[in-house]
Amino acid sequence: MKRILKNISWRSLRVWQRNYDVYLATWKVNFIPPLLEPFLYLLAFGVGLGQLVNDVTYNSTQISYLKFIGPGLIAVAIMNHGFFETTYASFVRMYYQKTFDAILSTPLTIEDVVFGELLWGATKSLFAGAIMLIVMIFFNLVSFPFSLWVLPVSFIAGMTFSSMGMCFTAIVRNIEMFNFPVFLFITPMFLFSGVFFPLSTLPLWAQYVAWFLPLTFLVSAIRAIALGIFSFNILLQLLVLIFIAFICTLLCLMMMKKRLLK
Repeated sequence: MKRILKNISWRSLRVWQRNYDVYLATWKVNFIPPLLEPFLYLLAFGVGLGQLVNDVTYNSTQISYLKFIGPGLIAVAIMNHGFFETTYASFVRMYYQKTFDAILSTPLTIEDVVFGELLWGATKSLFAGAIMLIVMIFFNLVSFPFSLWVLPVSFIAGMTFSSMGMCFTAIVRNIEMFNFPVFLFITPMFLFSGVFFPLSTLPLWAQYVAWFLPLTFLVSAIRAIALGIFSFNILLQLLVLIFIAFICTLLCLMMMKKRLLK
């Protein structure tokens, strides 16, 4: 473990910079979808489904359904952008574009390349969280300025889901195989992590299962922050996300090094 961490240097920021430069060159394609995403979610689930749902009880208070799902949608955006950046996008750079091979012909190590990819995935999560937060503030669905704490949480959670995504990138044989983690991992989290309904409405056994899903911790933390409710539970939930990020970062560094050396 020490050897792996020792091989990570400041040069990993150059990998981040390379991806950022590409992002700036194609910013219209990359910026517009995250901007429209919250509007579509709010229109479909908030305005549409929200007309059929009464106020939701959260922290012993009644809040509108729109205010309830708003923070959950921020969490989903953070998860999606971090995970998909280090799965599909990283796989394309590694396998099709041969970007990794080109970078490794420089003094950068494999660990630098992989860690730079993780940093970029976390940055994409930060961008997504920031855009979603701005929209939520515009619609007065979150508490301002306390909700600005969502931004550092977005980066932390971005590292969590980016490192998890890179673990799958290290083992898939072709790009179509990403359908398995998306169907078996991302979709269940999207549906059963408390984004669209309180976990208390689930059977007790399902509630326990939900708390094994990383997105549940993120949704709970962001919902409390966005609504201006500070509690010690937020810190515990962030510690869980940091722990998962640390373990998955070590795993993906080891697995990616093994794959790239073949």
